[in-house]
Amino acid sequence: MQLTNVISILVVDDHPVVCEGIAAILERHTGFIVVGMAHSGREAVNMAAELDPTVILMDLNMPEMDGVEAIRLIHDVNPQAAILILTTYAGDADIVKGLKAGARGYLLKDSEAEELILAIESIADGQMCIQPEIAATLAEHVADKELTDREVEVLQLISRGMSNQAIADALYISTGTVKTHVNSILSKLDANDRTHASIIAIRRGIIRLPD
Repeated sequence: MQLTNVISILVVDDHPVVCEGIAAILERHTGFIVVGMAHSGREAVNMAAELDPTVILMDLNMPEMDGVEAIRLIHDVNPQAAILILTTYAGDADIVKGLKAGARGYLLKDSEAEELILAIESIADGQMCIQPEIAATLAEHVADKELTDREVEVLQLISRGMSNQAIADALYISTGTVKTHVNSILSKLDANDRTHASIIAIRRGIIRLPD
């Protein structure tokens, strides 16, 4: 029988070695117990329902289902789930998507072990926990205009080197509509050209690098 003062943790990362390393760090802390390790978003959703951990550490970039979608599904079933994003992604779009999905905290993987421990204890206690660097990134872009879903689609195709005509064909829209979206994208991102827009979007986490 688990003691009530022990924080049970589910670690979610698509790299088993990373999971094991995080688990090893956490289990040195007497107040923590790692009850499971998941390697995909889908597995995380299933294990969260089965194990009902106190805290879930969630990576963002995973196969089958990404971390944001996994957070959303877990949160839909259990709105009180204490989910801490632990990732390498520091873009403001990633942060916003993760927090909107239901995460209580956001921490980068290069954080010190002590910072991770304090973050886990904080969200287990019902608090939000966003490290200062992440909060600064959010503040920097708080006044930025958000891209529409269609603009993000167009931008993703731009990042693959596709022409306006190819984008129009792929999305079943006119080249004139593509040009309108491109102009809006450049304006919202304050970008000089299509390549610059792609670089900004990748850095901010609005789009991912093409496979």
